[in-house]
Amino acid sequence: MIRAEDRRPPKPESRITTTIALAMATFGGVGYVPFAPGTFGSAAGLLAWWLLGPSAVVQGTAIVVLFAGGVWSGGVCERHFGRTDPGHVVIDEAMGMLITLFLNPVGWRGALGAFLLFRIADVIKPFPADRLESLHGGVGVMADDGMAAVYANLALRVCLWLSGRLVIWSLIVRSASPMIK
Repeated sequence: MIRAEDRRPPKPESRITTTIALAMATFGGVGYVPFAPGTFGSAAGLLAWWLLGPSAVVQGTAIVVLFAGGVWSGGVCERHFGRTDPGHVVIDEAMGMLITLFLNPVGWRGALGAFLLFRIADVIKPFPADRLESLHGGVGVMADDGMAAVYANLALRVCLWLSGRLVIWSLIVRSASPMIK
């Protein structure tokens, strides 16, 4: 049995490890924007989604890579900054945008709507996203935004479904209007 006095604090990461983790967690430095870094991280995620193209395999792989990289780099950054979920860490927002847009057939207007839906879900953090935020280390950094993104993805699907229904309804009403006169 290990006694409390026998436990040693974790060895600090090397300078190169910390530098790599900071570059990843800040999504190439985007997290250093002096105001609203989460919004800029989400915008960077939107750009990444556009650059990845429509392939579900490519997007899904990117989501998994960002999650794994974010768990590692987020944990390193928490230790580096000495607090949980530091504001500079935006890899979670970038991943969140990819999850929000995953398998949703949208153009640029739909992508902007997805951006808005994700930002709202990320700020509100509906249950259980609010609870996931308290998980230890990088898992907590990534999991809450991942869950918020799942909600945003579902909300986007509902919006797309409703907009399709409204278009069909307007076509029916428009085509029936000459008969109503």
